[in-house]
Amino acid sequence: MKERLFLRLADDTTCGPETTVPSGTLTSFAVAGPLRGHVSQILWCRETLPDGETLTERVLPDGAVRLMFDFGDVPSAGTARKSSGPAMRVAGASAAPTLLQLSGRLEGVSVALHPGAAAAVLGMPAGEIENSAVSLDALWGAEAGALIEQMANTTDDATRVALLTATLQRRTSSEATLNQQRAGHAARLVVRAGGRLLLRQAADAVNVGERRLQQLFFEHVGVSFRAWSRLSRLHACLRLVRQQPAPAWADVAADAGFYDQAHLANEFRALCGLSPTLFLQRSAPGIAQSSKTGH
Repeated sequence: MKERLFLRLADDTTCGPETTVPSGTLTSFAVAGPLRGHVSQILWCRETLPDGETLTERVLPDGAVRLMFDFGDVPSAGTARKSSGPAMRVAGASAAPTLLQLSGRLEGVSVALHPGAAAAVLGMPAGEIENSAVSLDALWGAEAGALIEQMANTTDDATRVALLTATLQRRTSSEATLNQQRAGHAARLVVRAGGRLLLRQAADAVNVGERRLQQLFFEHVGVSFRAWSRLSRLHACLRLVRQQPAPAWADVAADAGFYDQAHLANEFRALCGLSPTLFLQRSAPGIAQSSKTGH
């Protein structure tokens, strides 16, 4: 079975340059002003696979909570049975890769939320759906059903996105709560530090205790402080690799804050399901393609 790669880091517009999804498959829509504090990306996907072909897409973790709306054949994960849209679900934050099984006609939109914004949008602690997915109507009730019906009744992508953003604006306040601000700010500080900010330092920076900050991460980010730090360090590593045609992994490990090259390789396998060398081999042309020192 064929496998392709999908990766998006926080500063990527549509997807990362490593991504091997065919060109033209993905379209990014601008986030409306009132939602920019909650939503980081609105991404439309449209693709038709050959009859009888099933494709595995390896989605590398970025720690984001996503709202997913499907109008064609619904991608499945694990042993889930294939189904057809319209369908809607919320994918919880994760620090592990997701393997999606794709087939048929794919058409849908995903909304990635900023770290710290999930509880405000979903109306529940984000950590309750970590590493899992739930139907959106289980959280929003009849409003979710009305939304998906309205979106399904038009074939215009821009109109669908407008309907979606209007619902999100009704459900969220433009003013973040103090706890949401603290969680989001702490998450951003960890990212800026490349995952090398201690829990104590982050808690001091947002004026809460360490235990309280851990609770805020569960409620508003959706993964633990430790998992978020590991992802941030991995993402810092990936940004370094993008700048090097043939990375020396020992140097990358030191620059990205890993103990050593073996630590980097172990984290790659744990968070991506791939070794560093295999990651490069799976990446799209233009990204570093080989390294004699990778594990």
